[in-house]
Formats: sequence, structure tokens, C-alpha cells
Amino acid sequence: MNRDVIDIRLLEAFAAVMSAGSITSAARLLGRSQPVVTRQIQDLEAEVGYALFSRNGPRISPTPKGVLFHAEVERLLMGLKHIRQRADAIGAGALPVLSLAAIPALAAGFVPAALAALERELLPSQVHVQALSAENVVQSVLSQSVDFGLASLPVQHPGLDVQWVCEVPCVACLAMDHPLAKKKVVRLKDLGDSRLLTMANPYRLRRRVDEALEREGVVPAEIIDTNSSMTAIAMAKQSLGIAIVEPVLTSSLPVEGVVTRRLDVSIPFLFAALSPTGRELTPTVGSLNDALRAAVALMPGAKLHSGATASLEPDEAAGEFEKANS
Repeated sequence: MNRDVIDIRLLEAFAAVMSAGSITSAARLLGRSQPVVTRQIQDLEAEVGYALFSRNGPRISPTPKGVLFHAEVERLLMGLKHIRQRADAIGAGALPVLSLAAIPALAAGFVPAALAALERELLPSQVHVQALSAENVVQSVLSQSVDFGLASLPVQHPGLDVQWVCEVPCVACLAMDHPLAKKKVVRLKDLGDSRLLTMANPYRLRRRVDEALEREGVVPAEIIDTNSSMTAIAMAKQSLGIAIVEPVLTSSLPVEGVVTRRLDVSIPFLFAALSPTGRELTPTVGSLNDALRAAVALMPGAKLHSGATASLEPDEAAGEFEKANS
């Protein structure tokens, strides 16, 4: 077997087993026999040189390496699917398929509004929207498996064209009956008596939240962290604490039973619009870019800046924004 190329059927079998949880179910999904799928998994393990699944009688579970490998296979198979759809669109003389990736808050908060703002003749019949972590958004744009991406800073990479950067101050989300909900501005010092609901990724927004708390001398007694601002807001609704989140969802998808308040200390959230370097924006992608930029500019306190600031660390970029607007 050519070690430079892995048979796509082996990858399809692996992805199906990961999704279905068993070889029997995967065989049904693929329309193949169970022995064929079993052999394909064995062939793939021989090809990559390590076990993808642990066996315990009839039960199988992915190994740690299998989980990591699945992320790569999933991205590849999605890219191949998009290539087929793009080829079909070219053959039919139709608009190219539109693929974009965004962090979950932006995917839910502004992408739908931007797509709805496109003129009907610019909207393809096939549109793919993926809600991914910032790191995976960047990788998807770099690999050109998507046409456009929205990711929080930092996004430094020579293979990216940054169309624009948005900076917006974080807000506090509280249950309507929380004592602090009566205030127009929530002080960070007030969080010393409350449970903090915040983001988990220590390299992005969470770092700036922690630094702001440290500057104010605040040490929350309790913390619940999550990888989704929507989850933090939902927990705030259940009176589990005060959420410090970017105002993307609170601006576009207000949650009943939750109030949003300004913070007395600015904690900037920064994100960028990305496209692959050297690829000219199509009329559809260009219009989508304009619609997204117009939508995010409506957030309270939002500031739009050129893509040059994306080469800075988030805190440095925020500092440059302060200078430019002082």
C-alpha cells in the first residue's frame, strides 16, 4: 500500500464507527457488511501504525490517539464533501458553495443575520456553517476547507488575511432576581461575594478576565467555567452566579430571565474576520463580510479596526485601540 495516501474508504469506516459507537451500527450506516468494516478498521490501524480503538469483547472505544486522529479525519472528509459540492455547482453553472466557520457565539449571534442580509441572488443553494473553537476556525481557514472565518484573537499566522478586527467590552449577565440586577453597572469587586461564571480557555478571554480580577484584588470564592458563553448565560439564568461574557449573544439573542449589565472595568473581547491569504473574496463572500461587519458594529461599545492589529497579542491590540481613540 502507498504510505503517502490512505484509502478514503478506510477513513469513512473509521469516521462511521466513531459516530455510531460500534462496528455493527457503522456497517449499517455505510451499507457495508460488518466483516468488511472490521477489516477496514484493522487495515487503517496497520496503515497509521497505532491502535485507534480499544477492544473489550464486542465493545470498542476510541483510544486517545484515535480521538485525536478523528478530528483530522473529520476535517478531511468534510473538505472532500465540499469539493464534490463545489464541483457539482461549477458543472451546473450555479453559485459556488459557501462554507464558513465561527466560534459558537458568533455563529449563533451574527452569522444568521448576515446570511439573511445577503441578496437572494448571492446566496448559494448550499451553505455550510460550522461552530468551532477559535483554534479550529483558524485551522479551517488555513487549510481552505472554509471560505471565511470568525475567531477570537490571537490569530497570528502568515496564511491568513485579516479583513477586520472588532473590539467590544465584556458584560455581566445575571438572573433578573439577582440583587445586583438592580444596578446599572456591576463592579468587579462585587464578584467577591458571588460565584463567577466564565470561559475555560486560559489563552483567550479567560486570561483577560483573570487579569482584571487580579488588578481589582478580587478572588471569587467559587468559579464555574465553560467553553460556551451561551452555557454561562444559561447558568446565570438559573441563579448559579454572575457570567462575564462577550456581548455577542446578549446583543443578538436576548435570553428571557437574564439581564445584561455593564462592568465598571473594561475587559475587551477581540475577534477577527479571516480569509485564506491570496484568495480574492467572491461577490458572495465579500457581501457576507460587509454584512458581518455592519452587524457587529451595532454591539454597544463595539469598535472596528483594520486587520493589522491582529498581529498583536490581544492585550497589545486593546492598548493600540485605546491610543487610537484617545
